[in-house]
Amino acid sequence: MRHAKKGRKLGRTSSHRLALFRNQIHSLVEHGRIVTTLPKAKELRRVAERVVTRGKQDTVPARRWVGRWIPDRTMVKKVFDDLGPRFADRPGGYTRIVKLGPRKGDGAEMAVIAWVDYEKPAEAAPPPKAKGKGGAKGKKAKAAAG
Repeated sequence: MRHAKKGRKLGRTSSHRLALFRNQIHSLVEHGRIVTTLPKAKELRRVAERVVTRGKQDTVPARRWVGRWIPDRTMVKKVFDDLGPRFADRPGGYTRIVKLGPRKGDGAEMAVIAWVDYEKPAEAAPPPKAKGKGGAKGKKAKAAAG
């Protein structure tokens, strides 16, 4: 029986699981949102919430603790310079999980995990289509119309 056993194993060894969450938290801090399976997103939320809470403290031990989860110094700096102040007045609940439905290949339930104040970056407008000579389809369409 699994009484009082926290966390999901996700079919991995403990070292593989830690590496997975380190990679995912790095991507989440870097991009602001990631797409993953629902069980991974739910487990990642536990790590992400703790990382942001430490980011609000901005002490040397907190930086060392975050450095164990995110080995990239630029991302650690982003946690303390961007995420910590951004969520300073929020007592918790820094992430949002949105279900996407089953994945086409294996039916795994997919989800997006993102920061609660994440806004999708504005996309550049596609360039206007160049007017060409029309080709064969253009000639047939013109002949049928006129």
